[in-house]
Amino acid sequence: MNENENSSSEQSEGTEKRDKKSRRLRPVRKTQSQVLQEALNIQPEDLKDIEGKLSVIKFLDYVSQEPLDFAFKEREVEQYTKKIVERINNFDSTTEEDKLLKKRFEEKRVLEAVNRIITQAEEVAQSKGVKTSIEKKRRNLNLKIMAPLLGVAAVFLILPFFGIGIDYTYMLIVMCAFCIVPQFIQNSAVKKWFRFKEETRDDIYTKNRDDILVVKSYVSEVLANIRSNLLELEVPLDLIKFSLYHRDYEDLKVINQRQMRGLIEYYVSFEYPEGMEPFPIPEQLQQQYNQPIFPEKKRDEKPEKNFVVLTEMKGKDGVITGFLPSLKDNLADKINQMLTDSEFTESELGFNEIIPNYSPDLAIYCICGEVANIETVNVCNWKNEFKFYLFEGSPCDCGDQIYAISLMDESDYIPIELQDIFSS
Repeated sequence: MNENENSSSEQSEGTEKRDKKSRRLRPVRKTQSQVLQEALNIQPEDLKDIEGKLSVIKFLDYVSQEPLDFAFKEREVEQYTKKIVERINNFDSTTEEDKLLKKRFEEKRVLEAVNRIITQAEEVAQSKGVKTSIEKKRRNLNLKIMAPLLGVAAVFLILPFFGIGIDYTYMLIVMCAFCIVPQFIQNSAVKKWFRFKEETRDDIYTKNRDDILVVKSYVSEVLANIRSNLLELEVPLDLIKFSLYHRDYEDLKVINQRQMRGLIEYYVSFEYPEGMEPFPIPEQLQQQYNQPIFPEKKRDEKPEKNFVVLTEMKGKDGVITGFLPSLKDNLADKINQMLTDSEFTESELGFNEIIPNYSPDLAIYCICGEVANIETVNVCNWKNEFKFYLFEGSPCDCGDQIYAISLMDESDYIPIELQDIFSS
């Protein structure tokens, strides 16, 4: 009996070691930057510098177009501006052209212009009865809705102890209300918010016209600097694609565009100087960069992956104590791109350590309603500036497989281009 137990124990230990070794031997996915570095033989610092400048212009371009998205969000705005200032300060240690960019940032008082734009947006919102962000409003609505529903559910649970019979049909109705009513009211609030943004956009632009022009003129200077750097490095300009919310900057060409929540997002790349022959694109990059930005899907085509994002995450130092799972299949393309631009490493913490109270009350669910069995936990490093968890579920009995994404710390800075992925 003891021999059998020892044999079984040794066998399980050996299996665990093999599984762990196989996980460690998985090839690390290369980021877009790494692929470019290898194919074009350029230094990592050069691309990192370009990515840093692109993150600066994306924030400035976005805030000049949609300041209401930053209204009543002092903490988030502080995080974004702190990151921007850090990047601008780094210009002091690079080229003379970059030092000039820093000097122009200070001369134009870009940060002060950004703060005035957001403050004016808040004042316009308050004058029309809006006094909080849509995220906070949704949380408050959720609490107001759930409190009475929980009270009704508690009554149904208590009454049988007093000998009062319960028709469980009513309990079923209450459970349906738990699922439908909060989502319906929150969706209604979001629609009103986007309608409000549309109605006030012209008013906010009129009040902030001078400051918006200051911000956009600085964005133009940074774009010209990036384009000059790319030409010096002989990087094919068609390979560098990014998104903006204004299309009137010089030396850019619009590749594609899409309507997104009441505004248009433009996907652009740089144009070559007049008369200049384009740099050839290496053969190993042709297939990757000739794919359409918005690949069309057949109506009956099933999404390749189901992405759940743990929104409203509560936790510190890699340990998650609370979250609200949100299916983000509508952002699958954007999430896939985020994963493509990330490096993967195996988490030092096991799943039971990361979510110690994982249970039906706090769980990641498959789309069929079953609790997902998490098989692998990866720490993803997006462009060396943002880390997050990727939880991979084992295939469910229904045939689907769930992938969940989460912050590692509730106070983590979320890059502006990933904000809609992690927001509730």
